[in-house]
Amino acid sequence: MDVPPSSAHSLPTNAPNGARKDHRVFGNLSDRITASFNQLRGKGRLTEADVNATVTEIRRALLEADVALPVVRAFTSAVREKAVDAARSQALNPGQQVVKIVNEELIEVLGGQTREIHWADRGPTIIMLAGLQGAGKTTLAGKLGRWLRDQGKRVLLVASDLQRPNAVTQLSVVAERAGVHVWAPEPGNGVGDPVAVARSGVEHARASGYDVVVVDTAGRLGVDAEMMDQAIRIRDAVAPHEILFVLDAMVGQDAVNTSVAFRDGVGFTGVVLSKLDGDARGGAALSVRGVTGAPVLFSSTGEGLTDFERFHADRMASRILDMGDLLTLIEQAERTLDRQEAEDAAAKLAKGTFTLDDFLGQLRQIRRMGSMKKLLGMMPGMGQMRDALENFDEREVDRIEAIVCSMTPAERKDLSILNGSRRSRIAKGSGTTVQAVNELVDRFEQAKKMMEAMASGGGMGGLGEGGPMPGMGSLPGMGKHSKARQAPKAKRGKGGKKGRSGNPAKAARQAKEAAAAKQAKIEAGQSAAPAAGSSFGLGGSQSGASGYGIMPQAQQQAQASAQPSGDDVTDAMGALPEDLRRHLGL
Repeated sequence: MDVPPSSAHSLPTNAPNGARKDHRVFGNLSDRITASFNQLRGKGRLTEADVNATVTEIRRALLEADVALPVVRAFTSAVREKAVDAARSQALNPGQQVVKIVNEELIEVLGGQTREIHWADRGPTIIMLAGLQGAGKTTLAGKLGRWLRDQGKRVLLVASDLQRPNAVTQLSVVAERAGVHVWAPEPGNGVGDPVAVARSGVEHARASGYDVVVVDTAGRLGVDAEMMDQAIRIRDAVAPHEILFVLDAMVGQDAVNTSVAFRDGVGFTGVVLSKLDGDARGGAALSVRGVTGAPVLFSSTGEGLTDFERFHADRMASRILDMGDLLTLIEQAERTLDRQEAEDAAAKLAKGTFTLDDFLGQLRQIRRMGSMKKLLGMMPGMGQMRDALENFDEREVDRIEAIVCSMTPAERKDLSILNGSRRSRIAKGSGTTVQAVNELVDRFEQAKKMMEAMASGGGMGGLGEGGPMPGMGSLPGMGKHSKARQAPKAKRGKGGKKGRSGNPAKAARQAKEAAAAKQAKIEAGQSAAPAAGSSFGLGGSQSGASGYGIMPQAQQQAQASAQPSGDDVTDAMGALPEDLRRHLGL
């Protein structure tokens, strides 16, 4: 049967959160390798003994991660040889040279340059999936179909796994969720000929004008001669352009050894790593290229259909070395976020008209990108904040949304009208406490005030007052009870300028008056470009690139030439030497 995708009421693609775990890819391996670099920091020059000690620690980390011994030997040998040469050359920063060498060798072990799919010149491109039972082939078929659909391809999934109970039903459900078609003429559960199903599916795809055919095959418990023969017959019947071996990243060396047997018996052109978000030691992912010679083309990083991405060796190496993966984060943002809404929000920040309604819209856009833990795990240096990341409660975002949704439109627009009675009503409506409402309002005002100052050329003043996302605090505390060490306030002499009021309503009025005064100066000819980025992480750059920079170049230039604003903090920032401001990112 040819089942069309459902246009509405599809099942949710975001799986519920499981138990707490390290959400960074290869978290334990990353911690061990980065810790091995600690002894190199601060040294003016390195000796061979320093290099050998570091390489020994890396070797132990790789072996404990269940990386294949031949791969470990080749990797550590290359790192040791190049690192010793760097130490002898007396480079200016030998410690960084070693990190650079390890990064380059990791990229090589993981596969080097990313390879594209082999597309058919004419007719549909045929992709055959194979692997061990339980590796996640059927779910991955749906993820691959969804990814191909997003690339503009018309996709057909073929249910050739007739061995496992309910495999055909599962593929049909996954196909519906992914928005692609499925070819399932046989009920499965041991009934039907998988080779005939695969052949008829490809013929149907050719006749119906499909761009890609994904053939799901039965899993193998090990080196099973009968099932291996079935895979060979399916391969010969459909002549696939790609044979992708689905490898469970949590299994380790057993899966790698089986992949070698499958390569020798059937052959495959690429590897897909599944369950890369689990408590994987990383051995399979780091070993498969060196052992089989096949490149890793894709990786699955979650249970949702959108938790699927191209595998980039350089980005994965960067994650392992705790240097983040901003490119993947930006790509996810570009696919998910609305650029026009982001630009409108940035303009409102510059004018001082950004409200909780706008914030709620941006928060919902961020949530569409996936788990907050996963997004934060892509940021550089998160390994040093592992405990904070693990203790981050995804439900905090739900509470923030509930509080904002419990406000009236007038209250979201003007927080100064929030008296005690209104705050109590909001707390009851959102199922939270008055304290939680107060904390959200305070953090929103602090972050808004900071971004308004930056939008008008005030630099980074006020950054220590609040975390980058209102209501969630700075990362170490991830919300309430987070405390930041603040510099002592400067004493105000006689005749000095009065500071901001501690009363929330009065402070809001003062912020509006300050914003109005700055807007009047802008209209009078003092240029101050609106900030493309925002403290809410969704700004769009004026140049058209993805907007993750808080201050675009045009704004920095405008700030450098800004006239005295009448604000002590702003004038002090503007009086700093140009090279120092540039170094501080002001």
